[in-house]
Amino acid sequence: MQNTKKHSISVVLPCLNEEETLRASIAKAKEGITRAGLDGEVIIADNGSHDHSVEVAKKAGARVVEVTRRGYGAALMGGFAEAKGDLLVMGDADDTYDFREIPLLYKKYLEGYDFVSGNRLKGNIDPKAMPFIHRYIGVPALTLALNLFFWTGIWDGHCGLRLFSKKAYLLMRLNSPGMEFASEMLMKAKKAGLKMAEVPVSYGSRHTKSYSKLNTFRDGFRHLGLILAYAFGIKT
Repeated sequence: MQNTKKHSISVVLPCLNEEETLRASIAKAKEGITRAGLDGEVIIADNGSHDHSVEVAKKAGARVVEVTRRGYGAALMGGFAEAKGDLLVMGDADDTYDFREIPLLYKKYLEGYDFVSGNRLKGNIDPKAMPFIHRYIGVPALTLALNLFFWTGIWDGHCGLRLFSKKAYLLMRLNSPGMEFASEMLMKAKKAGLKMAEVPVSYGSRHTKSYSKLNTFRDGFRHLGLILAYAFGIKT
């Protein structure tokens, strides 16, 4: 069944010291909302920035939500809690995702899906955007583990550009504060019976003054540990 209701959208971006990239990220998110023919808002879930991120975000027309609990997942959950839209989009504030592609995810949602994720591996990746170990080892291996145990049908398990309804978000009952939030979301979307799909998206290289908050091995093992914990019933 197609989703035909008139929607509003909240684009939620977790942020920690991204003053150099926020303006572009917010502008593209606004353009993506407009291109999709929707009303909406951009929320910056600030996670303790000590640069000028908050001021930049406000000047660019975003709504800033201060999230004191640290972590990628914590910031997103804090932003979602304040979102006014009935549809939620998540992405990063470092201008690596092109939010002008929001209509691609929204179009797929309108086909009757509850949860739509981007797939960078099938899209246009800047050659410098993703380290070799992430693109060819980490992401494929963890995605394979997700699908071996849960068969999500999502083949870029760590793409951060995703769209889903607020109703779907509440059904997932997410609680992981760190980077492993991305894996928890896919597992719980599957467990909740959500209809899932993915679309190819672009992924650009990081601004020279922006730095990744991802720790390759620490966060990789956290993802794997969480997948195994849910797979073997240690967590539910």
